[in-house]
Amino acid sequence: MRRTHRAKRKLVVPAVAAIALIAVACTSGSDSGSTSASGSAGGSGAPIELTMWHGYGDVIDNQGQTNYEAKSLTDLVNEFNDANPGIHVNLVYTAVNDHALEKLTVGMQGGQQPDIAYQYGTSIPQLSTAPSIMDLTDRVQDPSFKWDDFVQGARDAATFDGHVYGIPALIDNLAIVYNKDMFASAGIDPPTADWTWDDFRAAAQTLTDPSKQQWGWAFPTDATEDTVWHYDAMLWEAGGDILNADNTQAAFNSPAGVEALTALQQMAVTDKSVYLDQQNTGKTDQLFNSGNIGMLVTGPWALSAYPDVDYGVQVMPTFGNGPHTTIAGPDMWVMFDNGDGRADAAWQFMSWLTAAQQVKADSMEAGHLPTRTSVGQAPGFQEAFDKKFPGEGLFVQNLENVTKARPVLPTYDEISRIMGEAIVTVMLGQAEPQQALDDAATKVNAVLAGG
Repeated sequence: MRRTHRAKRKLVVPAVAAIALIAVACTSGSDSGSTSASGSAGGSGAPIELTMWHGYGDVIDNQGQTNYEAKSLTDLVNEFNDANPGIHVNLVYTAVNDHALEKLTVGMQGGQQPDIAYQYGTSIPQLSTAPSIMDLTDRVQDPSFKWDDFVQGARDAATFDGHVYGIPALIDNLAIVYNKDMFASAGIDPPTADWTWDDFRAAAQTLTDPSKQQWGWAFPTDATEDTVWHYDAMLWEAGGDILNADNTQAAFNSPAGVEALTALQQMAVTDKSVYLDQQNTGKTDQLFNSGNIGMLVTGPWALSAYPDVDYGVQVMPTFGNGPHTTIAGPDMWVMFDNGDGRADAAWQFMSWLTAAQQVKADSMEAGHLPTRTSVGQAPGFQEAFDKKFPGEGLFVQNLENVTKARPVLPTYDEISRIMGEAIVTVMLGQAEPQQALDDAATKVNAVLAGG
């Protein structure tokens, strides 16, 4: 079993007042520890004990199946502990990740924060003001750490107000996943990297058959971040952006934003070739697996839900000759300075855990896309990865299109809510793209003006 903890990818987390009111974060600019397992920060005597919170679950789940995400992390931690007698990392499964920020906030209020915690990237602005959080800006610039080797969109998501507060733990992206048999039956050639959104629309129309309750495509229309981040990728492909360069004004109501939303309107309202998933309870996956939906735009976490489909994977379409820009939902390891040498010990472990060799090992055991570019581009990696996890090799290749990140702001959850509502009103035929985006921009500008 893989990826059950992030199956829905609902990434909006409410700003936590308890964190926002805490004083500015402590900084830590000491030299980074060894990136190999041979180092030891503990010296003689008892080892430095570190606590690491995660949301991967137990190695063996309730059905007696192996949870390979948890197993991979456990194996790596055990390997580090065996090679570093001066440091001992203790893994603690705390909560599913939708509640990770809430759990961490409670821990911080009671002075019981861990040394390392797994968090959504969207939580970085809220966490940046927490006491004892480690500002990693200087540490990641150590040449031996190779910060630039991490995927650009993940690095951007880890950075708030010019400071780095997280190390990428997991990264995804969006691509077309299509039913090969449905394409063949309809006489449609499979998607190619040259497809435009007009090509996608034409295929969706052909694949749609109301008499069979069959749709060409599906789109999450519950107005959550799942709605928004699917639109964001199209907005970027059209040449637009969510906010302006200094994050002070909405920019999504640009001609590019209208072009992206009009494409969605045409398929949903004019063609009626889209299954509109307004509840987002897993019905879309069921319909795709049963052959009632021809295409999805989804991520690698979803593939294990389609055992009955002979599926193919292709990069997202473009607008004309535009880029294949996709979006990632990077999750982060955040770290806390709990004194007594634990910060340097935690950094030594984190440097080792996120080094290329360990990133590759985790990818090949857990099926995670590699967070480091050097791993994904290593000769033979994509082929070996795709052989073990069919369809995921394309998602590795697609990481080169992860060049942008959503705004890293404390107010992002409110911005997302406003955008989500605007997108849904258009896809339900209740508003026109330009007016809906203009109204949403006015609301977002008010949010930004209020801080």
